[in-house]
Amino acid sequence: MPFYLVASVVLPLFWPDADPLRQVPVQFTVFGCALPLAAVAGLLFPLLRPLEVAAVRSLCGVPGERLADGPALTWAARRRSALWFVAHLTAGGIVSGMTLTAPPAAVVLLVLPFSAPLRDSVPAWTRDLPGVLGPLAGLGLLGLVLGTAWAAGALLARCAPPLLGPTPADRLAAAERRAADLAARNRLARELHDAVGHALSAVTLQASAARRVLDADPEFARRALAAIEDTTRAAVAELDTVLGLLREEDGSDPTLPAPTLDALEALLDRTRAAGVPVEATVRGRCAGLPPVVSREAYRIVQEGLGNVLRHAGPVPVRLQLDADDGALALRLENPLAAAAPEAAPRVGGGRGLRGIAERARLLGGEATAGPRDGSWLLAARLPLAESTQDATDDTTHDMTDDTGNGAPGRRRAGPEGDAP
Repeated sequence: MPFYLVASVVLPLFWPDADPLRQVPVQFTVFGCALPLAAVAGLLFPLLRPLEVAAVRSLCGVPGERLADGPALTWAARRRSALWFVAHLTAGGIVSGMTLTAPPAAVVLLVLPFSAPLRDSVPAWTRDLPGVLGPLAGLGLLGLVLGTAWAAGALLARCAPPLLGPTPADRLAAAERRAADLAARNRLARELHDAVGHALSAVTLQASAARRVLDADPEFARRALAAIEDTTRAAVAELDTVLGLLREEDGSDPTLPAPTLDALEALLDRTRAAGVPVEATVRGRCAGLPPVVSREAYRIVQEGLGNVLRHAGPVPVRLQLDADDGALALRLENPLAAAAPEAAPRVGGGRGLRGIAERARLLGGEATAGPRDGSWLLAARLPLAESTQDATDDTTHDMTDDTGNGAPGRRRAGPEGDAP
């Protein structure tokens, strides 16, 4: 109606004899002039699309996943929204006009044979209709109104997905949002898995050893309990850090404040306290590594040691870190062994090696893990240049084996595929 009223005011300025209130041809002309005004409004107002999408979902029964969300931000989306708006108003104008005029005429035709005064007031061609044709024409007119309304609704429902559906730009933006969300979730999952998993594995071994020697060696049991206390305190601190990131409300993706290689000695001490003898060799200047490389290297070592605790038990471990001008080389080796004593089989698993592969790949490096000459070897090479990808591409198939849980060309070994 706003567009129709504007056109009915402007048209008489160029057509002096036009009377939009009484002349039917002028009314149709005004209606035709109002549609371009509606098209211009559709182009200028991006919020028109969500309004029309809400109407289509409610009135036409079109599934929501076939329609776009949010305002039309590109000109291509605005043109499609404008075209839909014109089609909507055209169909609505036709149905509205028929609804206003056809039912009264149908009522007159239905009662025409039964009212002599009414026959005297209708046009001559209507008065001359045989007795049964008037009511039949009235019923046909009502059927035409209903059929037109149904056809208009069906046509609009069919046109809605192409015109109000997502454009290629909308699909690309939605895919980027989903990828960013998935990347953030995967990063947090890796942090939780590596930090908490290592701590729980160490605590499990420490508690088991303390229980076995509690009566025979109380001093050892006290040392084990102290180690459990230190390990859980560190794990709680890391857990609080990661959970704090989950509560970020500004949509940012800050750098995870995880430990770096500066905390490596404390990690090795906690692992030794769990009964695992670790021999560490560090070459080069690991203290001056880029923060992101140092952080990811710490997590890789932590996950490797956690795998030893979970799957190999208290076996000797050799760790080598070699930092040169181009990359940081990391090797973690331990003898193959059966599952850790008294360890119940785990359901699931297989995420540790996947996380190691992701960490290395996102820094432009590589990581492999698998049995070699009677030992389990975890090797990684991380470039020392700043990360070229800020953990935004979290697809894992590039560095997984055919089981989806290991490194290229490596078959899973051990109960969960994470460690020997």
